[in-house]
Amino acid sequence: MGFNGKDSIGFSAHGFRATASTMLNEMGYRSDVIERQLAHAERNKVRASYNQAEYLEERRQMMQAWADDIDANIAKTLP
Repeated sequence: MGFNGKDSIGFSAHGFRATASTMLNEMGYRSDVIERQLAHAERNKVRASYNQAEYLEERRQMMQAWADDIDANIAKTLP
């Protein structure tokens, strides 16, 4: 995407992921779905061993809604 770390535009890959997590939580998506999208490991070892769900359809819908939201915000800034 052309981001070369903090020196280029003041935004890191981790910052991008944190922004995504914040926005998706504010949009009302389930934390399990968001965490799976971000490839975060379940901290609860018992739950991690039993829950192998990928939530693919929810993740697809969530990411499309996020992309649509970003597109709408960009469109607001264009002349």
